[in-house]
Amino acid sequence: MTVEIRQLANALRALSIDMVDAANSGHPGLPLGCADIVAVLFSKFLKFDAHTPNWPDRDRFVLSAGHGSALLYSLLYLLGYEGMTIDELKRFRQLGSKTPGHPEYGHTIGVETTTGPLGQGLANAVGFAMAERMMNAEFGKELVGHKTFVLASDGDLMEGISHEAISMAGHMKLNNLIVLFDDNGITIDGATSLSDSTDTLTRFKAAGWHIDVCQGHNYSDIQRALSVAHRAKAPVLIACKTTIGYGSPSKAGSSGVHGSPLGATENAATKAQLGWEYGNFEIPDDILSAWRDIGRRWTGDRMAWEARLAAAPKDIQAEFTRRIAGDFPKNLSKTVEAAKAEASKAAASVATRKSSEMALEVICAVTPELIGGSSDLTGSNNTKTKAQQAFTFQNYGGKYVYYGIREHAMAAAMNGMALHGGLIPYGGTFLVFTDYCRPAIRLSALMGTRVCYVMTHDGIGVGEDGPTHQPVEHLACLRAIPNLNVYRPCDVVETLEMWENALLTKNTPSLFALTRQKLPAIRTTHVKENMVAKGAYDVGCAKNAKAVIFASGSEVNLAMQVAEKLNEKGTLARVVSVPCMDIFLKQSTEYKKEIIGSEPLKIAIEAGLRLGWDAIIGSDGLFFGLDDFGASAPIADVYAHFGLTADVIAGKILGA
Repeated sequence: MTVEIRQLANALRALSIDMVDAANSGHPGLPLGCADIVAVLFSKFLKFDAHTPNWPDRDRFVLSAGHGSALLYSLLYLLGYEGMTIDELKRFRQLGSKTPGHPEYGHTIGVETTTGPLGQGLANAVGFAMAERMMNAEFGKELVGHKTFVLASDGDLMEGISHEAISMAGHMKLNNLIVLFDDNGITIDGATSLSDSTDTLTRFKAAGWHIDVCQGHNYSDIQRALSVAHRAKAPVLIACKTTIGYGSPSKAGSSGVHGSPLGATENAATKAQLGWEYGNFEIPDDILSAWRDIGRRWTGDRMAWEARLAAAPKDIQAEFTRRIAGDFPKNLSKTVEAAKAEASKAAASVATRKSSEMALEVICAVTPELIGGSSDLTGSNNTKTKAQQAFTFQNYGGKYVYYGIREHAMAAAMNGMALHGGLIPYGGTFLVFTDYCRPAIRLSALMGTRVCYVMTHDGIGVGEDGPTHQPVEHLACLRAIPNLNVYRPCDVVETLEMWENALLTKNTPSLFALTRQKLPAIRTTHVKENMVAKGAYDVGCAKNAKAVIFASGSEVNLAMQVAEKLNEKGTLARVVSVPCMDIFLKQSTEYKKEIIGSEPLKIAIEAGLRLGWDAIIGSDGLFFGLDDFGASAPIADVYAHFGLTADVIAGKILGA
């Protein structure tokens, strides 16, 4: 007997409410309301293979409304994804399960991105769609031709990041992006009318999207809308009119079903209303078999794709495979080493934002997967190389993205690009505006995406722009994020090493804090070893030193000046550059002891907060930085105002 879509959908509903009840925690409203949409999407449209979940040309499904995770986990079990068992569903939201409270990339097979912070998944999806267009332009439709589908909630569309993301997608004409909006008119507080009266369809239309409306519990209407969406020439929004908690006799259509378990009585009543006659976590064989067949529906297409890849010219096949694996060209390190040797010899005074541009010129030439961009600060961030063309709807092969003034969406889209595979994105803004990027940066670290955040104008050296543009607390705040490498290089050589180390680090995002002002060369003798990969190392040695001075970025040169003055007074000092505190603190105990040393005077200099430095200098160490916001004045005056000069610092050390 043929299994109806209604039965497929009800299997999703039943498992989802059982999971939430078993955990006594979770969100049953979305799974009950969206099961029909998901059943049609996966059974009729989505291209995937449950037994080869990382097939590069699969369609992506992003549950931006991550609170509805029970729906996704139920789906993965029914489709036959490896490791997703009934026992895992029963362990929903329990320690060590594959079914955490919100979907987590890398933790559960079949989850494309970590979602939960609303709006991030939608913006990630824009990055997925951009990446597909870029890879399609480079490798052709025979190897790359898929779509990204998003299930989004009212909350996703209310969050400010959504405005940036949909504007960007519309401008880029990403017709491979389809958003299914769970239009149920309910948020946690109650009806959406309590807080919002936006005409969502008009908003998307104004941004250049194709818009449609369907009845979210009418299978033929859902199928019609998705069929039209596949032929659209713009990104698509389908407003799916649904009832939150569909099937629940007492709670359907109310905010009460959003984030609270139904309970045994309402669970049974809901199943009865849906005509579901089976016990908790029980799926009849015919329905499970039908779902498993859906999980294998595209196996033949996947095998045909693999045959096309195998038949492709050897150079294309090798390059595509390398890129998807995330491996690097063998000549990357050789290229960087040659550039280091040249920079050491030149010993030029260069702002590290310019040093970064110089590094990109040589690295991008041998690393075609690098995709650059900036949030309308290209000339200030120095993120565009001479060879890079703009990524536009007329040229999807471009490798530079003009994100506009959209820091939130830029950072989130870069996560999506990295997760898609085959590309490594980097994007720039001012360090002070990492405040706008921080939610996506945190998710980069949580997911372990290889994304590079190029953050310039890194301190009070910004000068006349004043405290609004002078990051003071930002380095400390960013270093507090686990699995994020925050780099602050001191010259051209360190900047080259920084880029190399960041690109060779697969599972950790990187953030670069770069100066606007010129910095003198510190590394003028060529060393083959990447010293930045150690996190900290000696740059000015003194035998029998009584003091050791640690510094990063623009303050390394200041530390050298201080050491010179101390040496003149008989207090010998050693200087340590700390381009990446995060990396240094993960080094061996022996190496850390060697670099921190036994000198009685431990000093750190950085034009920011002390927070974090005690891990190196101890609570008794001397710190020279800031404990307040900056000031508007020429750079020399600002540094003098805060006592960050060689004379002042040396005097205080000698008087300590």
